[in-house]
Amino acid sequence: MTVLLSLFGGMALLLYGIRLSGEALQRALGGRLRSLLTGMSRHRLSAVASGAAITAIIQSSAATTLMLIGFVSAGLMTFRQTLGIILGADIGTTFTVQLIAFRFTDYSPLLVGLGFLMTFVARRRVPKDLGQALLGLGLLFLGLKLILDNVEPLRSTPLALDLLNGIGQNPAIGVLTGAVVSALVTSSAATLGLALAFAHQGLLPLDGAVAVVLGANIGTCATALTASVGATAEAKRVAVAHIAFKLLGAALVVPFIGPFTAVLASTASDPARQIANAHTFFNIGISLVFLPFTPLAARAIEALVPDDQQGDSPFRTRYVDERSLDQPSLALGQATREALRMADVVQGMLRDVPIVFASSHHELLEDVERRDDQVDFLEREIKLFLARLGRDAMGPDLGRKEIGLISVIGNLENIGDIIDKNLMELGRKKLYQARRFSDAGWAEIQEFHGMVSKNLERVIAAFAANDRALAQEVLDQRAVMRQRERDLRESHLGRLRAGLAESIETSEIHLDVLTNLKRISSHVSSLAISILEEV
Repeated sequence: MTVLLSLFGGMALLLYGIRLSGEALQRALGGRLRSLLTGMSRHRLSAVASGAAITAIIQSSAATTLMLIGFVSAGLMTFRQTLGIILGADIGTTFTVQLIAFRFTDYSPLLVGLGFLMTFVARRRVPKDLGQALLGLGLLFLGLKLILDNVEPLRSTPLALDLLNGIGQNPAIGVLTGAVVSALVTSSAATLGLALAFAHQGLLPLDGAVAVVLGANIGTCATALTASVGATAEAKRVAVAHIAFKLLGAALVVPFIGPFTAVLASTASDPARQIANAHTFFNIGISLVFLPFTPLAARAIEALVPDDQQGDSPFRTRYVDERSLDQPSLALGQATREALRMADVVQGMLRDVPIVFASSHHELLEDVERRDDQVDFLEREIKLFLARLGRDAMGPDLGRKEIGLISVIGNLENIGDIIDKNLMELGRKKLYQARRFSDAGWAEIQEFHGMVSKNLERVIAAFAANDRALAQEVLDQRAVMRQRERDLRESHLGRLRAGLAESIETSEIHLDVLTNLKRISSHVSSLAISILEEV
């Protein structure tokens, strides 16, 4: 019983060390991970390299796949762009197992002490995260030491010997065991750490260990499959691709497990190193085999997982995902994508204003009002999503981005309200009273509306691209817009003094339209200020 408790304790320490180290490095790198993944996904080889590098750092291919699911759900990447990264993540995960195979167990207390000291003393977030990463590495090797010290007594346990011999004699049992254990502990590296310890004591033959390696690679996909439940079809395809590569790779290796084991035996004399090499060779092998066929694999998976059938409901968020709340950088990216969708709706509402005033298009007027309900819904949902973000996990840069984003969606919502509650009411009044603007007056309204629309389009582009120069250009237009609105009012008063009948009939509506367009222009300027402060 003492041996079993020690083994479970060592396994728990090993697993916790892997997670602590990976999560700490993920926090320390922050948005750089997203930039690396999204920036290098255009070409297959660079995508493989970025996936391998990221996974080697955060020590989990499942975590990398979860990030990809989040990015695809947020619209930051396409499914096809993730295939090379998934194959690269399979290579990167071998780094942790190779590290475990070195068995730096004698140095685990030193690593734990240094990591704790850095975490306790550091005041800045990045050094503190690096200290936690070092602490996690120390706990990893401490857990491995605890397992190694307590595996030897199992030699005298007939049940343990029968189970381990059964794994060695039947590859199917080994694959199943590795898959189940890896799925339960959500880490293939932790499962293989246990296999390394058994092999080191001669309890697990190499051919059985190879079967466990194949199973562990399959079992680690369970995390991504679980995370993709309820996600978009594109996100589900990422999880399906992850497990498909592993299953097909294992299916190719199992018939040749004997020759594969013979090759591994020649690579090193240490059983632990042989198992680590099996993990490395398998994952590099499936990447080399499948990389040329990723376009074909994409088409097959797209056929297997069809597109979402539901329509684009105006009262449904499309990009924000509560599962990303523990990753502030990803969550803010999703909220930004949703805010851009909101901006598109507002821009479309403003674009339709002249059509409503120029025609008896009552259906369009009501449609613009319905779209404001959509804008209000999105503003509320984005704000609630941001409110659930943990501010303790955000640095000052992400904090500024969050504040800027709240300001952006607030100004967009105000523009939508002005269009709905003011301009549409003026349009309804003109329609019901059968009023008609003078040709000169209508031309001036269209001109001013075009200037406001152009600035809104430019500020949305500046927001999408984080373009400080473009935002500044919009802000510099404030004085021009104010002066032009005054000139147009003066021009309208001139027509009134001239006694133009059409101008007299529509004077109230005309001046109110100019006033509300000016109010929209003020919110556009506020949007530009938010972008400048955020950048």
